[in-house]
Amino acid sequence: MLENEAKPTISKSTGLPRKRFYRARAHSNPLSDSHFPVPISPSHVDFSLHYPQFFSLSCEVGCIKKVQFADIGCGFGGLLVSLSTLFPETLMIGMELRDKVAEYVKERILALRTTNPGQYQNVSVVRTNSMKYIPNYFEKGQLTKMFFLFPDPHFKEKNHRRRVISPHLLDEYAYVLEVGGIIYTITDVEELGEWMKTCLDNHPMFEALTEEGLQADPAVKLLCTATEEGKKVARNGGQTFQAVYRRIALSL
Repeated sequence: MLENEAKPTISKSTGLPRKRFYRARAHSNPLSDSHFPVPISPSHVDFSLHYPQFFSLSCEVGCIKKVQFADIGCGFGGLLVSLSTLFPETLMIGMELRDKVAEYVKERILALRTTNPGQYQNVSVVRTNSMKYIPNYFEKGQLTKMFFLFPDPHFKEKNHRRRVISPHLLDEYAYVLEVGGIIYTITDVEELGEWMKTCLDNHPMFEALTEEGLQADPAVKLLCTATEEGKKVARNGGQTFQAVYRRIALSL
């Protein structure tokens, strides 16, 4: 309690960080230069710093676990927190460009680990530009799920190249996703929803999940409910547009 009183950024009642101390602009320009460390390759990423409990166990059994889920533009970490308990044995990471927001997610995870011993050890966050550095963090076919929830719509046509779902970026996502891996997208902007769906439809290495596949996937249920943006859309009675696709092998 005394520690929380000395840190006004931490809520006394919950022990979690207060969002008002970590507010930032809704979006950042992904094409601008930012200053943060970037690993040369996936082998240069020390994930033991992110998941110390899992890596100490892995060392004992001689098998190093790898990150399988990536939440691109993770915001304040709502999806990660929900996924963490839904898939407790799966390592997952949020990738966020805004420094204050990434710091909030880091503090949130540390607080949840403290107040819930043994839980949330499988989730972490890194500040990076995922539109530039995805291959620096993940090996070919490493990921099983990628999430793109309520991304910046970049309305102006001249800024469409900044969109996180685009034909050339889907090439990179296909590279780091295993065959059978799933890419999840959702937005409350109809035009952006059509854009993302069209990009995925036209890419030879993705196919839409069937209605049965959507119903059977527990992660789909979180797309509208787990994030701050999704909850705001629901409160306002807004409409959402989702596109969920499976990575397939390239037909020769």
